[in-house]
Amino acid sequence: MVVQHFLTLDDLPPAELLAIVRRAVELKRQPELAQIQARKTLGLIFEKSSTRTRVAFEVAMTQMGGSSLFLSPADSQLGRGEPIEDSARVLSRMVDCVAIRTYEHSKLQCFAENSQIPVINALSDDFHPCQLLADVQTFIEHRGDIGGKRVAWVGDGNNMCQSYINAAAAFDFELTIATPAGFEPSAELVKKHRSRVSLTVDPAAAVKNVDLVVTDVWASMGQEAEQSERESAFAAFQVDAELMSLANPEALFMHCLPAHRGEEVSAELLDGDDSVVWDEAENRMHSQKALLEYLFAQ
Repeated sequence: MVVQHFLTLDDLPPAELLAIVRRAVELKRQPELAQIQARKTLGLIFEKSSTRTRVAFEVAMTQMGGSSLFLSPADSQLGRGEPIEDSARVLSRMVDCVAIRTYEHSKLQCFAENSQIPVINALSDDFHPCQLLADVQTFIEHRGDIGGKRVAWVGDGNNMCQSYINAAAAFDFELTIATPAGFEPSAELVKKHRSRVSLTVDPAAAVKNVDLVVTDVWASMGQEAEQSERESAFAAFQVDAELMSLANPEALFMHCLPAHRGEEVSAELLDGDDSVVWDEAENRMHSQKALLEYLFAQ
């Protein structure tokens, strides 16, 4: 039996990704429609700290009648050097799905290769696909289908940026990425999706006439030592009301949070009318509930 994992958006066909997002919209409106997952257990292995991801997964499982089990490196043998392959084989016999939040994406791949149950990428240094499900859900709720729209990413070419590149192909939108020289996303990934993705070092050019503007912190988890260097490199890449004014009048602003007001985004914009970050955060729970439904049904 082939096990269906969710390590990147590329793991599922576009039609099925869109169905998951539409199901999330439905479950948000009518939570009682969720498929009961009695006796199902989700394992959560988190090497990185989390608020939205952890709470969203745990509440989703609770609301669907299942349960979750949280493991940090300090709580498990993974933190004492047990091979990933061995942990995957053991947990496959005890829980029904595992969501992993880690640094190296290769750890996720190794775990999935040795797992008999679905493995979900709850964030790695390379990709954050669960966040994209919530982002697309949020756009659909506020503006309708994202297909054919124009999206601007302003900031670091990080895991979120790279997931937006995959999303451009999966959900059929055009993506322009504005990032300082030396902070671009994977060249291989950009080349793969060059028909939908373009790069620039000019934030104003990137956001002109777009339907959605997205950013993220300048220094991600594990890059704290680079904070000062990155503040200097990204000084001209703050998304504020002036930059947002170049987008379409109905354009939305998103940020996966946590946000640093006054750095990558101004306080005025983050808390303003164009911002849908609070809906975006809540939708992590609804979209992950829909994802779990889908994976448990395979």
